[in-house]
Amino acid sequence: MALPTFGKTRLTGLIGVLSFGLTSLFAVLVPALLEPLIPATFIFGFFILIPLVWLLGDDFPLVASGSEADTAVDRSTTAERPIAELRERYAAGEIDEAEFERKLDRLLATEDLDERFDRVESDRAERSRERDLELE
Repeated sequence: MALPTFGKTRLTGLIGVLSFGLTSLFAVLVPALLEPLIPATFIFGFFILIPLVWLLGDDFPLVASGSEADTAVDRSTTAERPIAELRERYAAGEIDEAEFERKLDRLLATEDLDERFDRVESDRAERSRERDLELE
């Protein structure tokens, strides 16, 4: 079984969250029994693993190489474009036409709401700027 790979920044964040979480868990669970693990977990995560990830870069076992990191970025940009992802799923035959239409309608309705919200926010900001100018 192959190890999963991550981009450097994603792996750094994952190590940071896990180190802090495990340190907190050890401190809360049974502080008397796990007392030596509390500082050891924090130090190992933040002062050993994270610098190793940044120093070794692609040579670190869990860091994705250039092409694999690009693929991870492509996946994240696809996730940012839900309509394109929906079209791809429909084209691949993962969903049928009725489900495609239903999800597309829902996405378009959501986008309309986002546009309206953005418009209301920009109107509020403009009115606020006008009031500030009047007060000056």
